[in-house]
Amino acid sequence: MKNATPLPHNRLVLATLASAILLASLGISIATVALPTLARAFSASVAQVQWVMLAYLLAVTLAIVSAGRMGDLHGHRRVLLAGIVLFTLASAAAALAPGLGWLIAARAAQGLGAATLMALPLSLAKGLIAKDRMGAAMGLLGTMSAIGTALGPSAGGLLIGALGWRSAFALLTMLGAGLLLLALTALAGTKDRASATRAPLALGLLRDRAVATPLAMNLLVGAVMMATLVVGPFFLAFGLGLTEAQTGLVMATGPVAAALSGVPAGRITDRIGAQASLRAGLALAAAGLCGFALLPAAIGVPGYMLALVLVTPGFQLFMAGNNTAVMRAAPEAHKGLLSGLLGLSRNLGFMLGASLLPLLFAALLGADGLAHSSRQAMEQAFATTFLATAGLCLLSLLLALRRQAAHRGIT
Repeated sequence: MKNATPLPHNRLVLATLASAILLASLGISIATVALPTLARAFSASVAQVQWVMLAYLLAVTLAIVSAGRMGDLHGHRRVLLAGIVLFTLASAAAALAPGLGWLIAARAAQGLGAATLMALPLSLAKGLIAKDRMGAAMGLLGTMSAIGTALGPSAGGLLIGALGWRSAFALLTMLGAGLLLLALTALAGTKDRASATRAPLALGLLRDRAVATPLAMNLLVGAVMMATLVVGPFFLAFGLGLTEAQTGLVMATGPVAAALSGVPAGRITDRIGAQASLRAGLALAAAGLCGFALLPAAIGVPGYMLALVLVTPGFQLFMAGNNTAVMRAAPEAHKGLLSGLLGLSRNLGFMLGASLLPLLFAALLGADGLAHSSRQAMEQAFATTFLATAGLCLLSLLLALRRQAAHRGIT
């Protein structure tokens, strides 16, 4: 495609792809703010209700590379539509769940559908966008991922506070049905040719440092992102004493910052280059994570919101730069597989963040737990947890700098 400006039809296609990523990301994050409510509703422990998150993430993680590969072999449009249908039906099952076990099973099925919503949009976009505009496209898709990830706790908090936890999954059902109608219209005229070339095994790709390093950084940043979404609501609810609705409003700072910074992050990537963009993003995110550790204890809720304003654009710059670097270098026949590997690394990071970092937070609280710890103990545990996440972000930056040094050595 020689024209750098997308045709109107392609803009509609991109809107569909962006909406798919937003919905899959929303499916991850909307349940985070519901975890305290689910623990009360089902008289369950934190470890038990965590499976509402982990079942979704585990299903996505297991299926996302296969979803990308299926798109390469059988057509990206066809596989994406099937995934939207599965996601919508599973969302309805989650909304109607009579017990925690049913809800966890529905979330696992929802995650299988979400795997296609995450894997296919990047590979479809590669065929529509000129290389010199790829950063802007990745910025848009990254914006939707960040907005969906950050919007879930705020939208979920408001819904759950007003209508109960089932309303969060009812919302996903309605959005899934709307996306299906949009995709059937927007993608009707797109070519859906399967690749005739056999793609290499994922293990073979992982031996290439140019692929392995971006995936490792994606994993670490995914873990950090999930910490802000899972540990944050517990701290706001139990440490600062906010209600579900108040927690949702505070968390809304994230999607606002994502909406304002995502597309500029993509344009910056096109201007300064993918590698410089991802390094700047990691540095900014690390600063924001240190803000989480220090500011809420000093000035309360405004400090938490300020840290969100710092960390969210950092994530956006990183994602735009990292995704652009990988997809620009992806061979046409392997673009679905590489897109799936990007999604796999991110969701492995989400799983690590959703499982290990809340356990770290709980361990730092000690025997008193969430219900009986003092505010000072909560603040200390929260600060230590987020200093650890800042360390993960700095490790990613170290990997990026090492890769740059190795590249210079080769050239």
